[in-house]
Amino acid sequence: MDYNFTVLDRFLRYVKVDTQSDPHSDTIPSTEKQKDLSRILVQELKELGVNDAEMDEFGYVYATIPSNTEKDVPVICFCSHVDTSPESSGTNVNPVVHTNYDGRVLLLPADNNIKIDPAAHPELAKKMGNDIVTADGTTLLGADNKAGVAAIMDMAHYFMNHPEEKHGTIRILFTPDEEIGRGADAVNIEKLAADFGYTVDGEALGSFEDETFSAHMVKISIEGVNFHPGFAKGKLESALKAACTFIDRLPKDAWSPETTEGREGFVHPYELSGGIEKAEITMIIRSFVDEDHVDYENRLRKMLEEVMRDYPNSNFTFEVMEQYRNMKNIINQCPQVSEFAIEAIKRSGLRPRIGSIRGGTDGSKLSFMGLPCPNIFAGEHSFHSKMEWASVQDMEKAVETLVNLAKIWEERS
Repeated sequence: MDYNFTVLDRFLRYVKVDTQSDPHSDTIPSTEKQKDLSRILVQELKELGVNDAEMDEFGYVYATIPSNTEKDVPVICFCSHVDTSPESSGTNVNPVVHTNYDGRVLLLPADNNIKIDPAAHPELAKKMGNDIVTADGTTLLGADNKAGVAAIMDMAHYFMNHPEEKHGTIRILFTPDEEIGRGADAVNIEKLAADFGYTVDGEALGSFEDETFSAHMVKISIEGVNFHPGFAKGKLESALKAACTFIDRLPKDAWSPETTEGREGFVHPYELSGGIEKAEITMIIRSFVDEDHVDYENRLRKMLEEVMRDYPNSNFTFEVMEQYRNMKNIINQCPQVSEFAIEAIKRSGLRPRIGSIRGGTDGSKLSFMGLPCPNIFAGEHSFHSKMEWASVQDMEKAVETLVNLAKIWEERS
């Protein structure tokens, strides 16, 4: 594509805006600072001539690139999230561009103890000659998902400046709180008014995913019996010890994120809090097969009941909440959504890398809200950490793929 890309300049601006979400907040969005970037995006879209760009009260950005064809083309939506992970600081991000990467270990200037070694990051080893963007070692970079945001914005820039390129109506959606599993919760699907969608939140160059985990959350609350420790024999029952015993009973060599791969599911305790009187455990369950969740939940409950037999005067609750479901259940019903995306990747000169996401995207929920929504690469790597990085050339290929995809929908209509 003969085009003066703007994706890098946009990306470098966007990552400097702190948009970290907060899983402990009950507000929408979970942090007001996410709206800081959303406001910038609305303003930039209006400057491009996308006149209906707006941010709603929840921080969602909606915008339309109008159709310029006489054909009746399905409305497609491109979606990315503005928030960054709570797992690593996103405050005062200082991006660093390592031009013409030569295969060396990347040292981050603010903390030389953080090294991005191509031996440990095989995708980086493939990027000889590329320009690589990292943070300086004090924060994450925010490529997840500001690489996707920048790619969509550059796609909008392209179409608004190339009216000769035919396409149908394109809807743009930027969401908050994807990193805490709430990205699509407050989407106004009627207002969005799209027929098919694509999240731009994938990793490796050319990757495309139309399958995610199905996801449940488990919250366990244990109420113990407190007593003065000097007179506690036969009376005190520690909720904290019961919780730790339960966690210790989980398999050490299977059934966990650190021991599974591919299409294997897992259970994962990721938060423990409390003391003698009360302790709480938060866990996630992940599987590509919906039916596995019942088995996982039953096994966990049985394990907890066995532990609690040693705490006869204590009580517990075991609460299960659905978070999202495998998008493939919906996308299988409209195969052209995947077919056109794969063709767009090929048309961009890439080899499609078709796979499944060991996680979820906004597309998981959007698919079940009536918007079939697989995932396209954005060029982000090692996300949620200070070793996060992105390739400028990969981000440019993401822009090219989005442009080709919109054109293919017009051509095939």
